[in-house]
Amino acid sequence: MSSTDEWTGILDDGEEIIWQGRPDGAIALRPASLFEAAFGMFFSGFALFWMLGAFKSGGSFWMFGLLHFSVGLGIIFHAVFWSSYVRRNSWYTLTDRRAFIGTRLPLLGRKLKSYPVTGSTPLELVDGQPASVFFAEKTKRGENGSTTVAVGFERIAEGREVYRMMRDVQARASERK
Repeated sequence: MSSTDEWTGILDDGEEIIWQGRPDGAIALRPASLFEAAFGMFFSGFALFWMLGAFKSGGSFWMFGLLHFSVGLGIIFHAVFWSSYVRRNSWYTLTDRRAFIGTRLPLLGRKLKSYPVTGSTPLELVDGQPASVFFAEKTKRGENGSTTVAVGFERIAEGREVYRMMRDVQARASERK
């Protein structure tokens, strides 16, 4: 079975794949993730301090702190490892019309999201080694409101080349109108 057979029923008639790749799965800490990790360390550290005090008092009351300690460790894990884990389980595809981001995560399953590349699609190249090409935004809702997050091909080795390809797709999309 060829790789184009896997796309049957997903691609439009005449749509062609022009690039496929995977992101770099290395751990990359951002300022926000450092803040999140620091909060997790404070949270789990306080729980540990409380558990030690309760343990010295005797009995098994100290075990109630295990939940808070575990939550703190989970926050640290999320801050340091989660984005890397998601990238290791992601695949990118660029066609002559759309950009696709596929993921396969435990409990969340397989997902394939499609983003049309039009003449008005905002493209941003974040140059570096590896580079990122952003082409959409999504809104994430949280406890304190919502935040806008850039969507794109993150941490790819061929960043400049993919950016150029996307600009070409944009130009052809503008010509079709």
